[in-house]
Amino acid sequence: MIFKQYYLKSLSHASYLIGDEGTHVAVIIDPQRDIEQYLVDLESHGLKLKYVFLTHFHADFVAGHLDLHHQTGAEICLGAKAHTDYAFHAVHDGFEVELGTIRLKILETPGHTPEGISLLVYDQTKSLEQPYAVLTGDTLFVDDVGRPDVMAAVGYDPKVLAGQLYDSLHEKLLGLPDEVLLYPAHGAGSLCGKQLGAETSSTIGTQRQRNYALQPMSKEAFVELVTTDLPEAPEYFGYDAFLNRREHPTLHDRLKQTLKSLELDDVIHLKSSRAQIVDVRTPEEFAMGHMCGNLNISLDGKFETWSAIMLTREQPIVVIAEPGQEREAMIRLARVGYDHIAGYLHRGPHALASTPELTLRTHRISATHLSELIMTTNRPHILDVRSKDEWAQRHIDESRNIPLPELTQHLLEIPTDHSVVVHCAAGYRSSIAVSLLEHHGFTNMKDLVGGFNAWEEQVVNPSLQSSESLQQAGGR
Repeated sequence: MIFKQYYLKSLSHASYLIGDEGTHVAVIIDPQRDIEQYLVDLESHGLKLKYVFLTHFHADFVAGHLDLHHQTGAEICLGAKAHTDYAFHAVHDGFEVELGTIRLKILETPGHTPEGISLLVYDQTKSLEQPYAVLTGDTLFVDDVGRPDVMAAVGYDPKVLAGQLYDSLHEKLLGLPDEVLLYPAHGAGSLCGKQLGAETSSTIGTQRQRNYALQPMSKEAFVELVTTDLPEAPEYFGYDAFLNRREHPTLHDRLKQTLKSLELDDVIHLKSSRAQIVDVRTPEEFAMGHMCGNLNISLDGKFETWSAIMLTREQPIVVIAEPGQEREAMIRLARVGYDHIAGYLHRGPHALASTPELTLRTHRISATHLSELIMTTNRPHILDVRSKDEWAQRHIDESRNIPLPELTQHLLEIPTDHSVVVHCAAGYRSSIAVSLLEHHGFTNMKDLVGGFNAWEEQVVNPSLQSSESLQQAGGR
């Protein structure tokens, strides 16, 4: 058996290739939209792709099932309760696929979504009866379960889905032997659950012991547990889930339209027409000099998620990147369905060298310097753009918390006649925030280098300062 997990850290997403070395037949489960890695591995192993499974309609990214279908002719397989405008094979509980010595068996496991399925994987050279592994999609994660509220926007009652989730777990997955390996579709950092564990795989037995949602409790108690204290689902979730149900252009076709070079005059014209200009360099590089009014969302972090949260689908996007990184930026935008790209600035930030009147620098401040300013009569206003939960755990005294996704709605609450120091956990989100405020005309912003992590290490606990943690990219 060929079994490979692909883990995309920027989306906390796992996809899988399973192939039989004897028959040279393969399936892929929950692919990402950029499919080159799967095609390379299929060719290197001499495998023919027969089926592409989606365990459910993903909301946090656009899947690559249509791309693989059009590229290879593989049949798309979805849960029997799925509805699409493209052809697919509806798979019911107990449906089996024989690849040779490998057998896949479908379990219908609704709860996160109505059409959710899990796949039992049997290596029949080892056992005909006991599964080798189970691929659980977003039904069961490492240390968590799928949230049941992502379909609320289209009329599904989260409590009804939570009840179905309880049944899926207790009637299907928890009946498996402890030794069965567990492979979910997401890991830590995903918004598809509350508190996903750091590992990308586990076993049924381990989860039976330590997963908070699998502990003995009534169905009513479970429903209450998994429908409270959920992080807010981003607005783009509904859009991506919709795209995964609909026929749409492949990534290859989209890139042929969007991967085009623009001169500086073209970008200036597009900007005057309200195009969204996104500089994808690191916060450090962005701070050294950037086009006035640009948004900084760095590739060195959760670029896909924050782009989908901060950008709109109404205005075209122009990318500013170091030469050679434009394609990566556009692929990663496409992963979350942001295909409305006008192009990229030719020569990237270097095109601005002869036009200093179009550029700005971001003022940055160290944690130790901020601690000194706080003790003066000229104390700056401190804006914390982390989540409410992060702020509630620990924060700088007298700081104001406005989570980054809500910042645009609270612009009038930010002083314009006073210095404002913006921070997040490590510096990724604060750079987005400062660039957004600059876009709206604020001129008195400073970005706290290293964020709250640096504050704790340099000011609160200087003896515990870790140079390694100060160099982390952040983005959480």
